[in-house]
Amino acid sequence: MVSSSHEAMHHFGQKDTAGLIRNFQKLFHVPFPEPCGFTVVNTDLTEIEPVERRVDSLVRVHTESGDFLLVLESQGKKDERKRGSWPYYLSYLYEKYRCEPVLIVMTQSSSTARWAAQPIRFGLPGWSSLVVRPMVLGPDQVPVITDEKEAAQDVSLAVLSAITHGKGPGVAAILAPLAAALEAIEPAGAALLAQLVTSGLVDSRAKEIWRDLMAPVNYFFQNPVADQLRDEGRVEGRIEDRIEMILRILELRGIEVSDSTRLRVQACSDLEQLKVWSERAVHVTDPADLFAPERGQ
Repeated sequence: MVSSSHEAMHHFGQKDTAGLIRNFQKLFHVPFPEPCGFTVVNTDLTEIEPVERRVDSLVRVHTESGDFLLVLESQGKKDERKRGSWPYYLSYLYEKYRCEPVLIVMTQSSSTARWAAQPIRFGLPGWSSLVVRPMVLGPDQVPVITDEKEAAQDVSLAVLSAITHGKGPGVAAILAPLAAALEAIEPAGAALLAQLVTSGLVDSRAKEIWRDLMAPVNYFFQNPVADQLRDEGRVEGRIEDRIEMILRILELRGIEVSDSTRLRVQACSDLEQLKVWSERAVHVTDPADLFAPERGQ
C-alpha cells in the first residue's frame, strides 16, 4: 500500500498543475508554453491483460503551442525497473495521444533524486537510439522556504518545498511561514494545499507542528473540497483493503492465484464488485469463478 507522502507528491502536480509548471519554469528555466487549460487523464497504460503499467498521475496541459502530457511519478527509493518502464510510458503515451509527454519525478530523498536524474540511454556507445531525461523535483532542487514574505509571493512553491523536504526535521522551519501564506489565499485553495502538506509530511515533529498551526483555521474539516479529498481517500483505502482481502483468502485456502487473476483483481476500482468477489473467494475452487457473471446476466 502506498504511503500518504507518496500520494501527496504526485497529487500536488495533479491538483495544482499551474503551480507545478510555474515551479519548474523557475527552478529549471524550462521554456514551457503558458497553459490555457488542464485535463486529468486516466493513468492506466495497460495494453494486454497480463501486463499492467500505471503512472502515478497524468495531466494533459493545453497551450496555444499544442498539448503536453505531464507524467508525474512519485519515487520513494531507487528502483531500477523504472529505467525500463519510464521510456515505455513516454513512447506509449506519445503513440496514444500524439502530444509531447514530459516526465516529472518527485521525491523526498536526495539520493533518489540523483539516481532519477541520470539520463536513460539505449543504443550504441556514443550513438543513443533513445534518451530519456526526467525532470526531478527533490530536496536538492526545491529551495527551503522559511521566509514568510517569500512564501506569500509563491504559495505553490512553498507547498512544494514543504512536501519535498517532508522527511527531514528541517521541514519544521518551513511550516509557520507557509501557514501564514495560506491564510492570505482563497479558502478552497488553501484547504486543498493544506491537506497535501498534511499528507506529505513524514517527520513526526513536523506533523505535530503542522497540526497545531492548522488547528485555529481548521481548513481541512470546514471546507467541502477537503471533505471530498478525505472521502476519496477513505474509498481508496477500502478498495485497497478489499483487494488485499480477496487475494489473501485465496492464498490461505491454498488456491494458486495466477498473474492474470491477481492483475484483474488489483485493476478493479469498483467497491461493490470487489465485495462480490471477496464473498466468492470463500467458496470458489477455481479463481476464474470469481469473475463468473451474475445469474440472469
